[in-house]
Formats: sequence, C-alpha cells, structure tokens
Amino acid sequence: MLEKAKEILAGVKSKMSDAAVFLEEDLKTYRAGKANPAVFNNIMVDYYGSSTPLPQVASVTVPDAKTILIQPWEKKMIPVLEKAIFDANIGFTPQNNGEQIRCNVPPLTEERRKELIKKAKAAGEEAKVSIRAARKAGLDLLKKAQKDGMPEDLVKDFEQNIQKETDAFVKKIDEILSAKEKEILTV
Repeated sequence: MLEKAKEILAGVKSKMSDAAVFLEEDLKTYRAGKANPAVFNNIMVDYYGSSTPLPQVASVTVPDAKTILIQPWEKKMIPVLEKAIFDANIGFTPQNNGEQIRCNVPPLTEERRKELIKKAKAAGEEAKVSIRAARKAGLDLLKKAQKDGMPEDLVKDFEQNIQKETDAFVKKIDEILSAKEKEILTV
C-alpha cells in the first residue's frame, strides 16, 4: 500500500513539475526588450506545404543585444520567413539582404510592457490551475486507494504531502512570474 501511495505522489509531482516547466518555456517567448531567439519558436512558416516552426527552417542567432539574425537553410525561403514574421505581429520589422534576415529589437513601450505582464500573469494562473488539477487527481486516487484497503492514516499522510508539493509549486510559479515581471520592467 505504501508503494501505491508513493506512486500517486510521484505522479502528482511529475504533473506539477511539467506545469512549471511549460510556464518557463512559454515565458521565454515573451520579448522583454533584449534580443531573444526564443521569440521565434512559436512562429510557423509554410515549408513545402506543411506548417513548420521557424527554427526548423532557419538558424536564429543573436549577434548583439539588439539584433536577431535569421539565416534560412534555403535562400528561396527568405520571402516566406519575412511574411511569417510580419504575420506573427511580434513587433519586429524584418530586413533582408538576399542572404539573411535581420530583425532589430525595438525598445518596449510602457503599454507593451504592461500588456506582457498581464499576459504572463494569465499564463501563470493557467499553470496554477494545472497544479491544482494535479492535486485533485492525486487526492481522488488516494481516496480510491483507501476504498480498496489503504489505511486511513497513510492516506492522510500522503494528502498532506500532496498539499505540501502543491504549495511548493505554487510558490515556484510565483517566483517565476516575479522574475519575468522584473525582466520585462527593466529598461
């Protein structure tokens, strides 16, 4: 029975960890005033009829803090990449020289900073909802295991463990959001 309870706890921790990792990866795509190649990770381009992430059809590098350089694997992809960057509406104006695309990173306006913070907080709230859903699923599994013969005191102990994990991950989400907010507000 102890093994079953440990297995449930491990599953809950894994789901909560996944929510935190997903949030961190999502926040990397937010442009915070300095060049970050991750902002292109979610831009999809038409590559021979299939929708493909931009980093899979071009090299995205950061030669300096205010410039992002996109080197397509094939030169004929340059117009397609430019159109995808324009359509993504991420605030970049691509400039091509026939070989590569250069995007200068404009400074963020105060309005855009507030908008990004609001978007980050919404993403953080979604992560917290995922964490709470994992907690509920774990508690439901413990209750089911109790009906199948798991001792009540063991169930209570693991319910407390799940709550401790939930609190720790919610705190971690708040720390991630706080760090991102500070990064966005740094001029």
